[in-house]
Amino acid sequence: MVLQKPIDVAAAVIEKNGMILIARRKKGDALEGKWEFPGGKVREGEEPEECIVREIREELSLEIKVEEFLCESLYSYPDKTIRLIIFRAVLTDDAAPHLKAHDSILWAHPMELLNYDFAPADIPVVRKLVSAFKKTD
Repeated sequence: MVLQKPIDVAAAVIEKNGMILIARRKKGDALEGKWEFPGGKVREGEEPEECIVREIREELSLEIKVEEFLCESLYSYPDKTIRLIIFRAVLTDDAAPHLKAHDSILWAHPMELLNYDFAPADIPVVRKLVSAFKKTD
């Protein structure tokens, strides 16, 4: 068995008024119908923080400011391994999102995240956010 180098994917936990933005993958995409923290593949020579700003702009037409690194999640799908690099971020304006890579987005309370069918790589992040919220509650 040949070990594959993980594909780096950056994603954002975008917070606003105590809620977190989640997005559902559109029909026809890999993992269609699964919820995720929006983001995408890190390009060669690109820092993950730069990637997430670019991806949120491309996928949702939103501008964000990366606040801090949150965590990583490594997940092996049948055809690839993903290293999901998660950053906490905030919106920098009140623009309305325009969906390009998703069929739905919503703002969810951290304790509601467990109610959504997340992509496998995102599940450890969901658990971390719920656990962190319980500690501050």
